[in-house]
Amino acid sequence: MKAAVAALAAESQGKFWEFHDLLFENYNKLSDEKIQEIARTVGLNQEEYEKMKKDPAIQGKIRRDLADGRQAGVRGTPTVFINGKRLRDRSLQGFQAAIDKQLAKLGKSAAKPAS
Repeated sequence: MKAAVAALAAESQGKFWEFHDLLFENYNKLSDEKIQEIARTVGLNQEEYEKMKKDPAIQGKIRRDLADGRQAGVRGTPTVFINGKRLRDRSLQGFQAAIDKQLAKLGKSAAKPAS
């Protein structure tokens, strides 16, 4: 939750994706200190950043996203949907099978990946 709030606060300064990428690079060592370090690394205006982290609109957006995810059947990340169906087998073969199945419904076929 803290990482999501921080990333959305960074968005107000045009730094969402830069912040996002560093969060994911450091996913296994996220802490309040690490999130603050990332904010400094991307060059955020700290006063504006701290103000935005308290913005109720950010909290509301996160709550809506969580509710939407729960309603769609998301139980964790990453969760992948192909044409509205949750993909359980996230291997290359699983992706290919799910895509082929959806294309078959449309009467099309996918190119097979090179071995």
